[in-house]
Amino acid sequence: MSEPSELVRRLRRAGIADVLDDATNRSMYASDASLYRVVPQTVVRPRHDEDVLATLAVARELGVPITARGAGTSVAGNAIGPGVVLDFSRHLNQVLELDPATRTARVQAGTVQAVLQAAARPHGLRFGPDPSTHTRCTIGGMIGNNSCGSRTLGYGRTSDNVAGLSALTIDGERLITDGRRTTGADKIVAGLKDVINDNLKTGRTEFARFGRQVSGYAVEHLLPERGFNLTEFLVGSEGTLAVVTEATVRLVADPKYRVLVVLGYPDFGAAGDAVPGILEFKPTACEGIDSRICDVVRSRRGPGAVPPLPGGKAWLMVEIAGDDLDEARAQAEKLAATAGAVDTLIVEDPVAAAPLWRIREDGAGLAGRAPSGLPAHGGWEDAAVPPAKIGAYLRDFDALCARHELSVMPYGHLGDGCVHVRLDFPLDKPGGPAKFRAFLEEAADLVVGYGGSLSGEHGDGRARSELLTRMYSPAAIGLFRRIKHTFDPANLLNPGNLVDPDPVDANIRVAQARPVTTRLALAYHADHGDFNQAVHRCTGVGKCRADTTALGGVMCPSYLATRNEKDSTRGRARVLQEMLDGDLAPGWRAPAVHDALDLCLSCKGCASDCPTGIDMAAYKAEVLHQSYKRRVRPRSHYSLGWLPRWSRLAARMPRLANRMTTLPGLRGVALALAGVDARRSIPKFADQTFRAWFSRQNKKTGKPVVLFVDSFTDHFSPEIAQAAVEVLTAAGYAPRITTREGCCGLTWISTGQLDAAKRILGRTVDQLAEAAENGVPIVGLEPSCTGVLRGDLPELIDTEAARKVSAATVTIAELLARTPGWEPPSLDGLKVIAQPHCHHHAVMGWEADAKLLKRAGAKVVRLGGCCGLAGNFGVERGHYEVSVQVAEQQLLPALRQAGEGDVFLADGFSCRTQADDLAGVPGKHLVELLATKLRS
Repeated sequence: MSEPSELVRRLRRAGIADVLDDATNRSMYASDASLYRVVPQTVVRPRHDEDVLATLAVARELGVPITARGAGTSVAGNAIGPGVVLDFSRHLNQVLELDPATRTARVQAGTVQAVLQAAARPHGLRFGPDPSTHTRCTIGGMIGNNSCGSRTLGYGRTSDNVAGLSALTIDGERLITDGRRTTGADKIVAGLKDVINDNLKTGRTEFARFGRQVSGYAVEHLLPERGFNLTEFLVGSEGTLAVVTEATVRLVADPKYRVLVVLGYPDFGAAGDAVPGILEFKPTACEGIDSRICDVVRSRRGPGAVPPLPGGKAWLMVEIAGDDLDEARAQAEKLAATAGAVDTLIVEDPVAAAPLWRIREDGAGLAGRAPSGLPAHGGWEDAAVPPAKIGAYLRDFDALCARHELSVMPYGHLGDGCVHVRLDFPLDKPGGPAKFRAFLEEAADLVVGYGGSLSGEHGDGRARSELLTRMYSPAAIGLFRRIKHTFDPANLLNPGNLVDPDPVDANIRVAQARPVTTRLALAYHADHGDFNQAVHRCTGVGKCRADTTALGGVMCPSYLATRNEKDSTRGRARVLQEMLDGDLAPGWRAPAVHDALDLCLSCKGCASDCPTGIDMAAYKAEVLHQSYKRRVRPRSHYSLGWLPRWSRLAARMPRLANRMTTLPGLRGVALALAGVDARRSIPKFADQTFRAWFSRQNKKTGKPVVLFVDSFTDHFSPEIAQAAVEVLTAAGYAPRITTREGCCGLTWISTGQLDAAKRILGRTVDQLAEAAENGVPIVGLEPSCTGVLRGDLPELIDTEAARKVSAATVTIAELLARTPGWEPPSLDGLKVIAQPHCHHHAVMGWEADAKLLKRAGAKVVRLGGCCGLAGNFGVERGHYEVSVQVAEQQLLPALRQAGEGDVFLADGFSCRTQADDLAGVPGKHLVELLATKLRS
């Protein structure tokens, strides 16, 4: 560990407790959701305003820049900086007051928008602006960018919804605004009035030309006829003028009813042409998507991932809201009849509408891969034109992209004239940044020609600030410079943005990436074998920082436990990118890399829940493989990583093995030697393996099916496989098993022993290949092992036989769902608390199980998140506390609230072990539940 810098020493001497200057955190905070990489000197996570004041004082004395940051979801590069990054999201994240009578709330800058919404909802209120990142973006970040979201038509921009601010200037003065009233920073306020009075003509002619003109400073709010509204002016200033610590925001009544009208058009331009007529109906939202983004969703998540849409190749999603359902319905029907669409769909049920909105919300992540299959990048992310011109602009923009040989997948707030897009710029190729610049300059000229704004809601940042001279006159640019100098003469607040900007093609992260020359263990088929491309899938949208467990999501359990950026999927991806792009994490064995990956549970939640399709479990396995190849490994890699091997040995004398692991003295020594936490129990080996039991059974008649007997089921839970035989036989199948014991190699994969995993899987493929070739289903029982055969197998063994085995592998629920004439036994009246295994959720999906249980009449409470054990993770020393914290997110509270007679359903061995260990609750596998009912 290197000695702390003078900056860090001064910050700590000033009494600031949470100062991060290690390589891991500096790597993560070097990026936001933009293209850019700017490494900070240090990161401060203030616990109170005094920490912010102290940081400003030290920075001012040393001449070090300050960048305020919320959730780091900025796509323009305005949440990164070369000095101190102030992360408000960690500690200053509370709703301080909420007054239903005045419909206002006072919040700290790091308050997540969704947290504010949750506080307002019981009062029938909401905060109007709702960006697609609402589950993790902060109010402070929204203020910095003047965020809008999908319902700006109904509720306005953030600037329309902020009543007052509490901010600190670079000199440490407190500036309090309350609408048009201002307290503090008198010299700055007086100087600002002088600047505006000198530039009235410019202020009156170049600003507020249409609703989404977000680029530059919002000078119109400072005009005398607007009452010199410093509150609304500071919104959208991107942290370049003052550091906002608190805000008073306005709340609005949430309408009782929302009716969604989906309108189909032949192309995106035609959809844009329809917008002016639609706006006459005063919708609260008018969003646009087209077939290109839907095709990406289907290719990544399966044909059923996109809900049924009306005919056409482009769609407008229009929301009509009100307190009278009949009126809203009538408006929706009239809109559908007059909008000139080729087909329409009206959705009144919010549950049915949610999946449609979700496609739009996940746009930024889904668009991380262009229709060409290449990585797609931000940079020209959110330009806006007056809505009356949006159709023509979209056609011209498509033509511009074609001239630059870029494939495009647009979506966005068409009702506001705002278009989001990511493009497959060749940034990793020679001359790529120059081509990027050439496109941006032409794109800027195009949007300015339509009377538009370079940014419609994300701010200018590093991506567009240099281009402001193409949108504004020299007088306006000079005005921006004078405003900045009035507030921040030394240019310490978020330099490189808006005034004296960095070049748009400087510090591009991907352009700095070094090629990976090491021979990789995994194939990375989806990324053309390129590990660099794989880890750069992460665009920084930060969905891994959101708690989606209530909706059945899994990602990211470690972040939800610690609330530290380094324990998020994004944080880990950024450190892996630094390993390739920078110098803070040099190589596979860099401490920063292993620090970031340490608390990754390898749950694979990100592989399904992250819209970019990143797979951190695979990357962790690759890092461990490269780091320990031909080297001594941690003890747990030999004990837990070789568990199937030790289980086969124990099966020869299971009672002796169980006795040895329960003797008090010997047990402690064994756990210590194995690298296992002493608070963990050791599962009991079965007296008889399933394979031994099966060898004594009579041969069944029926349709052939191969039961894949994994090591966990065989040695610890043979009763599950026995129940599976009973269920399959009753369904008309003749289960058989392989002649030799097989293994999926899961424990070797999760500990990064990938050469061994390949050998083990190769033997398993040899045993299963004939069945797969003949179309015989291969049924997995342990979800993690089934997930290996379905997902990891083709990545480790790149053969046709492996692909056929993968395609033939199914869960028991999937097989029964496609079995003609099969009906589940009745589960009427039974409450089932179900914990889907993370790999089941991420790789196979749990929908078939959910449908089976519903069909059987069970009342299912589906838990989201991870159980926290996650194979070897929760057993290893150093992980116990986080493992328990993860279990407390959903699993343990649900088990405490369970009633008598409720069934805890958990197909995963880890999930059952965790529940038994921490709550003393035994779990049932789906086949055990079905078999029990078949017998009764």
